Amino acid sequence: MPVTIYHNPRCSKSRTTLGLIQERGIEPRIVEYLTDPPSAAELKKILAMLGKRPAEILRRKEAKEEGVDPDLDDDALIAAMVAHPRVIERPIVVSGGKAAMGRPPESVIDIL
Repeated sequence: MPVTIYHNPRCSKSRTTLGLIQERGIEPRIVEYLTDPPSAAELKKILAMLGKRPAEILRRKEAKEEGVDPDLDDDALIAAMVAHPRVIERPIVVSGGKAAMGRPPESVIDIL
């Protein structure tokens, strides 16, 4: 079952989550989402797997810095996240039609 991690190598939680996956003998597809952001369609699919709305995975401080209004409707917020991937909470792990936030990193173990 392929595993994908939406990863920021500068983030300690993201690095720890990647390490937890690799310790289980899994070599995930690593998407450095800051340089290769998901499309709006991909982000909608990830949100559905997470069972979350866009505002729930919004990094508030970065949103403010990027000028992204957290009160936008879902579609507008998704478009803003694609345009400004820094505002997306990280890491996100996708495996077998399920997704989990790596906050804390151990929370991804259940979907592996």
